[in-house]
Amino acid sequence: MDKIFLFGESIGDNNFIGREAEIKRLKANFTHGINTMLISPRRWGKTSLVKKVAKEVKSDKLKVVFMDIFWCRSEYDFYNVFAEAVLRQTASRFEEFVDTATSFLGRIVSRVALSPDPNSEISLSLGITPKTHTPEEILGLPERIAAKKKCHIVVCIDEFQQIGEFEKSLSVQKRMRTVWQHQQNTSYCLFGCKKHLLENIFQSRSNPFYKFGDIAPLDPIPIETWIPYITKGFAKENKKISEDFCKRICEIVKYNPSYVQQLSWLTLLNTDKEVTEDIFKRSVDDLIKENTQLFLQQTESLTSYQTNFLRALLDGVNKDFGIKEIRETYSLGTYSNIARIKAALTDKELIDFDTAGTFIADPVLELWLKKIL
Repeated sequence: MDKIFLFGESIGDNNFIGREAEIKRLKANFTHGINTMLISPRRWGKTSLVKKVAKEVKSDKLKVVFMDIFWCRSEYDFYNVFAEAVLRQTASRFEEFVDTATSFLGRIVSRVALSPDPNSEISLSLGITPKTHTPEEILGLPERIAAKKKCHIVVCIDEFQQIGEFEKSLSVQKRMRTVWQHQQNTSYCLFGCKKHLLENIFQSRSNPFYKFGDIAPLDPIPIETWIPYITKGFAKENKKISEDFCKRICEIVKYNPSYVQQLSWLTLLNTDKEVTEDIFKRSVDDLIKENTQLFLQQTESLTSYQTNFLRALLDGVNKDFGIKEIRETYSLGTYSNIARIKAALTDKELIDFDTAGTFIADPVLELWLKKIL
């Protein structure tokens, strides 16, 4: 099915635009064995970028393993997902998988199940526990497989910030770093959706993954790339949109790629022939309405101090929150309370920071808040 605008899922080739510099950089890192850490706000297309590059570079000599560890809640949850992904995605057929599993993790082969459907993936239930395997055995698995197959393996781990939630997380991270930093035939691409947690993992001098590899931030896709993409999408449905409205779609959602796609789609649906001011405004309202339930869930537990802090941001106050005048104007409490407010809102992923100061992380949430506060 030819989808004109795509959001809420990984973007395929037909809907993937821009990112030429990032693609070039990631390809070079993959092919030269450089560890990569991708950092960007939520819904900026990290997963789509990694999958696109993986598809273009993989070969018999370069295998790419992709895994999502969002549901991992413990160290051994991670080891089971890690081993399953590495074993399954480096095997081209079931017999090869059995041979590899027997060679490196023989104690779990009896837990492997083969579906009668020849087109289905290999079904695995590894049951890895501290009694069956050490962390070092599992963490070293891709390196041993790469050496045996005489290839390089790139292990891509989505939602990597989850390791920060594990019990004794720093010890887990130290074990990972200790094993991975010595591998010659395996490299890693680590990324996730919680920007502030990943920044702490990768950029804090006190954390094991500090300077583990190339930190690659994702910049906004420029308007020069968006305009032809959006106008082409409208043309497919024999509809028109001006460059000015394309620009306004991008600007109102602050170039967030997922929201640009979603607002473009809603605008297309609301248009009979050509986009007008009324159609644009209605589409923005539709975008806000579609996300209202999510925003209610995100904000229902906010304290009055936290809500007042968001009001300050909406009024254009981005720094110097500790100044007496600002604290009193927005009822933010004591000077020491400011740090607690920021920490709580950051943990809820409601605010973010850049060189200009503090801002509301989600541009559509900001539009919603302007309507209700």
